[in-house]
Amino acid sequence: MSRAVEESNRAMLRARDAMDRSYAQPLDIPALARIAHVSPAHFIRTFRATFGETPHRYLQRRRVERAMYLLTQTDRDVTDVCFAVGFASLGTFSRTFHRIVGEPPTAYRRGRAPADVPACFAKAWTRPSSFG
Repeated sequence: MSRAVEESNRAMLRARDAMDRSYAQPLDIPALARIAHVSPAHFIRTFRATFGETPHRYLQRRRVERAMYLLTQTDRDVTDVCFAVGFASLGTFSRTFHRIVGEPPTAYRRGRAPADVPACFAKAWTRPSSFG
């Protein structure tokens, strides 16, 4: 692997790590591109080539993964969970959650009781694979 490719991968990892740390905060492409030290258009193309999905989809999936945990492990209502994971509207949250998970947040919560299994197994079983 060339030095340029390695540096590009490191830059994308820095941006993805920032998304993982700050998923609940408003994040925009120009800010993420600055973290990766590239232009916004180049950032979107390179992120997709590196990770197989756009930055927007990656961030939505991370937010939904966190929402899945909060819905099953806490008593917070769906609206609180929506805002806690970084969505600005309940409608967008519900639509995105349904598209990724296959059911609305309330149905997801009803269908899953907290289980006493190791977290690594629970994550593997419940992690959304993709959406489209």
